[in-house]
Amino acid sequence: MKFNLEHKDKATKARAGKVLTDHGEIETPIFMPVGTAGSVKAVHQRELTYDVKAQIILGNTYHLYLRPGLQVLEAAGGLHKFMGWSGPILTDSGGYQVFSLADSRKITEEGVMFQSHIDGSRHHFSPESVMDVQRSIGADIIMAFDECTPYPCEWSYAKNSLDLTQRWLQRCKVRFEATEGKYGFQQALFPIVQGSTYKDLRQDAARFVADQDMEGNAIGGLSVGEPAELMYEMTDWVTDLLPEEKPRYLMGVGTPANILEAIGLGIDMFDCVMPTRNARNGMLFTTEGIINIRNEKWKADFSPIDAGFPSHVSSFYTRAYLRHLTISKEMLAAQIASIHNLSFYLWLVSQAREHIIAGDFGTWKNAMVEKVSRRL
Repeated sequence: MKFNLEHKDKATKARAGKVLTDHGEIETPIFMPVGTAGSVKAVHQRELTYDVKAQIILGNTYHLYLRPGLQVLEAAGGLHKFMGWSGPILTDSGGYQVFSLADSRKITEEGVMFQSHIDGSRHHFSPESVMDVQRSIGADIIMAFDECTPYPCEWSYAKNSLDLTQRWLQRCKVRFEATEGKYGFQQALFPIVQGSTYKDLRQDAARFVADQDMEGNAIGGLSVGEPAELMYEMTDWVTDLLPEEKPRYLMGVGTPANILEAIGLGIDMFDCVMPTRNARNGMLFTTEGIINIRNEKWKADFSPIDAGFPSHVSSFYTRAYLRHLTISKEMLAAQIASIHNLSFYLWLVSQAREHIIAGDFGTWKNAMVEKVSRRL
C-alpha cells in the first residue's frame, strides 16, 4: 500500500491524497460503507459501485470469524471473491465487538476469551490469532487488536488499557511481519491510537503508534458517547503527532458534520454504520438537512428525495413514495434510503476533496456543516 499526499488546505489541516492498494486506488478524504458480515445492509455490490460510488468498504473480523468462518472464506479465495467485490476492503480487528460483550468476555494479557453472540460458544482472540484471521479474510487494510475503553472512564483505567493495547500492538506487528498474505496481494496493518479522552494518554499513544512506522494509522475509542467537541479536541491533538505522509483513519465516525469537522483536523478515512442504520429507521441525510421520512409532512411531497447532488436514486424517487414504502414496511424502503444516504456521504467527501484542491475548504466546510445539521 502507498499513500500520496497531493494537496493541503492552507486555512485548516485538511488534506487530499490517494491510497494505492492492489485492489485499486482510493481518493481521500473517503468514507467507507460498513459491510460487517460481508454485506452492506440492503445494498448489493453493483449498487455500491455504480450508485453509491464506494471506493473501499469495511468488513468485521469478529463477525466473519464466527460466520461464515475461516474455512469457508479460505475455500472461496478470501472475502473479495466470496462477496463479489473487486475493490479494496478494510477489516476492523473485532476488538470493539469483543469488548462490547462486557458480560461474556474476559480480558487477560494473552488476549480475550469471549462467548459468541450467535450460539454462546467460547472463543479466544489474541493479537497473533487476530492477525491470522485477517490474513484468512484477506482485506487490503487490516487493523491491530486493541481494547476500546468506555466513556467515561477513570484515567487509571485508560492508562492500563492503553498499556495493554500497546503491548498487543507490538505482538500484532511481529506476527504480521512474520506472515504473508494468502491470496497473492499485499495487506497493510494499521495501528490504533487509544487513550480515552485524556490528552497525555492520547499524545503518548500517537507517538508510540507513529514510532511503529506502519503504512497507515488509525484513531479509535472516540464517538463512543463523548461530546462532539471533545472528540474534535482529541483528534486535533493526535493528528499533530501522526506522520503527515501516511493516511489517518478515524474509526466509527460519524454524522456528516462530524466528518467535515474531522477532515478539517487532518483525517483522511472514515467509516460508520449511521448512514445505513439510520436509513432503515427512516432518517435521511440530505444537502439541505436531516429528514425523518416517517413524518406526515412528507406524505404528499412529490419532490425528489434530494436533487442537490447527482444520484440516480436520490433524484428519481420522491419523498412521498419513500414515506409510503417506509410506513408500509416494504423492503424497498430500506434499499432506497440506504443507497441515498451512502451516496450522499460519498458525494460529501468528494466535495470536500474538491474544495481542498481548490483552496477554499474552510469556508465551504463551515457553510456545509450548518446545512447538513438542520432538521427539516
